[in-house]
Amino acid sequence: MSSSETVLRWPLQELTAALAPYWPEAQVEVLTETDSTNSELMRRARAGRTAPVLLIAETQTAGRGRLGRHWQSGNGKAGSALICSLGLPLAPRDLSGLSLAVGLALAQALHPDIALKWPNDLWWQGRKLAGILLETVGAGAPARAQAARYVVIGFGINIAPLAAAGFATAPTWLQALLPGIDAPAALRRVAGPLARALRAFEHTGFAPLAAYFNARDALAGQPVQLSDGTQGVALGVDPSGMLRVRTPMGLREIASAEVSVRPLSLQEQVT
Repeated sequence: MSSSETVLRWPLQELTAALAPYWPEAQVEVLTETDSTNSELMRRARAGRTAPVLLIAETQTAGRGRLGRHWQSGNGKAGSALICSLGLPLAPRDLSGLSLAVGLALAQALHPDIALKWPNDLWWQGRKLAGILLETVGAGAPARAQAARYVVIGFGINIAPLAAAGFATAPTWLQALLPGIDAPAALRRVAGPLARALRAFEHTGFAPLAAYFNARDALAGQPVQLSDGTQGVALGVDPSGMLRVRTPMGLREIASAEVSVRPLSLQEQVT
């Protein structure tokens, strides 16, 4: 190992203990490299391996984002980003708003100044700090009344400084907010709060969280453009997690599966 390589010391026992109150059987694994932590857990789930697991990758070669986009996080060096996926069976009444609940849990655990960009990004000062990708697969017949799904929750958090080239949205990194923090310390911060938030979501859904999300909403009151070309003003989310946008044709409520949303620059607003 060269002197320039980063040695990451993952607090595996502490992470396991953070998950245990909510999923006592949960395991924590670390991979030096994988194509995608989400892809790996989805492969396992389709093969019938649906035990709760937190899978960490020090580097990932083929990360995926929402709507099939390439998920670029960090600069390819171990420790430049926190890359992990949490896979577990969930049986909420409704999965609507789950990605928003995950983003809110991460933001609250990390820093009060982190904003949320609907539906699955964390921003700071208008730059992307982290992204979230949710995927599901059937988890078999549940013991509970409502149908269970095996949910894979992937998130990548930029940790160290990186160049802005190649990103759709200019990036930022957690060390700008929390100097000296590394990927293991960031995961230590978020693991327990995320597990607690997921258990709460399973019982109560997104509605109790809507006001907290809106308090951190990076798009609130901002001119935005939808991927179908529609322009309007973002008005926050409703109790189901749908984004409300005031358009020239009236109020439109948008589910995250339908379209993507981006803020408009001043130039775009006048052209």
